Amino acid sequence: MKLLKLIAVLLDYPQDDLWAHADELREACADPALSPARRVALRGFVDDLVAQEPMAAQERWLGLFDRGRAMSLLLFEHIHGESRDRGQAMVDLLATYRGHGFELGVKQLPDYLPVVLEYLSLRPVEEVRDWLSHVAHILELLAARAQERGSPYAVLLETLVETAAGKLDLAALRTRVASEERDDTPEAIDRVWEEEAVRFGAEAPGEECNPPTRLPSGAKRIEPTVTP
Repeated sequence: MKLLKLIAVLLDYPQDDLWAHADELREACADPALSPARRVALRGFVDDLVAQEPMAAQERWLGLFDRGRAMSLLLFEHIHGESRDRGQAMVDLLATYRGHGFELGVKQLPDYLPVVLEYLSLRPVEEVRDWLSHVAHILELLAARAQERGSPYAVLLETLVETAAGKLDLAALRTRVASEERDDTPEAIDRVWEEEAVRFGAEAPGEECNPPTRLPSGAKRIEPTVTP
């Protein structure tokens, strides 16, 4: 499905060379499988994205998807959290990819949503629907949170929800997420670092031992070519 490839590219961290493919991205938004309103919305997202300077677009992406876990694009973060089941789920997913000739780059994580979508874009429609139905609840939650935060990325997640569920009804979830405590504020991020600080021996690290800045999840890019 070309639509999934398009959304995979647009959801991924916006690498500098994405701007060179702006016309291809716009053309892909005209997918006849989409409603006219959805085509316009996706085209608007692309136009807004490529109108920005790369650094500004990258900072916007980081601000939404890489500060806090609520908007993480790592699917198993929402399913398994930090449990041991997450490791086995990664192994199983990699085996599925490789069984169909789909190999990941060294720095790609198999449960990173753009990677999952790129894989599904190569699979039969029935298989795509089955996969998306299993993660529809995560997609709906991400879409509702993106809406609540007023993010332009909401349109991409809404499109995935419509593809997975055949409809878009996030009113109840919007009410739920509106009462959530945000985990992307400086205070919330500081609390996470304090909880997850690595300790070498019995002594706590000194104040000068600040944690490093996190890298973008799934940092290796997906080639932004949307035509088969």
